[in-house]
Amino acid sequence: MTTETGPAPSIGKVTLTVHDLQRVSGFYEDVIGLHQLGGDGEVARLGVGDTVLVELRRNAAARRHSPRDAGLFHTAFLLPARADLGRWLADAAAKGVPLQGASDHLVSEAIYLADPEGNGIEVYADRPRGEWRWTNDTVAMSTQPLDKDDLLRVAGGEPWRGFPEDGIVGHVHLQVGALPQAEAFYAGVLGQDITTHYPGATFYSWGGYHHHIATNIWNSRNAPPRTEPATGLADVEILVPRGDMIEAVRARAAEAGLPVEDADAGLRLLDPWRTSMTLRRKAA
Repeated sequence: MTTETGPAPSIGKVTLTVHDLQRVSGFYEDVIGLHQLGGDGEVARLGVGDTVLVELRRNAAARRHSPRDAGLFHTAFLLPARADLGRWLADAAAKGVPLQGASDHLVSEAIYLADPEGNGIEVYADRPRGEWRWTNDTVAMSTQPLDKDDLLRVAGGEPWRGFPEDGIVGHVHLQVGALPQAEAFYAGVLGQDITTHYPGATFYSWGGYHHHIATNIWNSRNAPPRTEPATGLADVEILVPRGDMIEAVRARAAEAGLPVEDADAGLRLLDPWRTSMTLRRKAA
């Protein structure tokens, strides 16, 4: 396992372009348990406490993204405890929320669904880090059946009271056209460690987490660069603890011939499929 001293980068907010702002924002409130934190008739910001986790931007003229496009596979909402995941599952069942899957990944337990416009979502809880199995720099991950009955048992009959304030976007999983180019960008330019490979997928992290970003070609092999405007993923925010980390990314992007543009307290750049990544300095 790769170790680093000091805080590591993490995922901030995920920004989506949508057609029906009211319907999609209502879903993230009712089903995921986020709260409205601002916006207007064109933008909705949702999150916990005063932290925005999802920003929705309405664009009625945007084309509807295809499941085979490069872009978002899912936004993964990380709950603080396994019992929280059990309570969320019980609430989703009571509401009749359609689920698309549920898996035990050894490092985490995860439930999958989609918002009303087809943007993938994972709601998950990590297993204790002491249970993660590392061989050198590779973490053991798998896709096994999830024990839903045990999840409901550990929930203890307590009701779901909305997304906890210490919950975050734990990772973002992306669709790309090819893995070698994805690895050159997400490991080579953004500076992440590759933590594991699945058939057709690569997982990356900063600072010894199982993954902050993943890329796959399961639906999107040979996908061309994205054309805008389109619904779906508009931007992934990466929160960086030190300014020198941002400048190191800027330098590696320049070496790779990639344009960057300055953003508030950071920079923005595009992966080979024009998926936007914005690096910002974490607030002190």
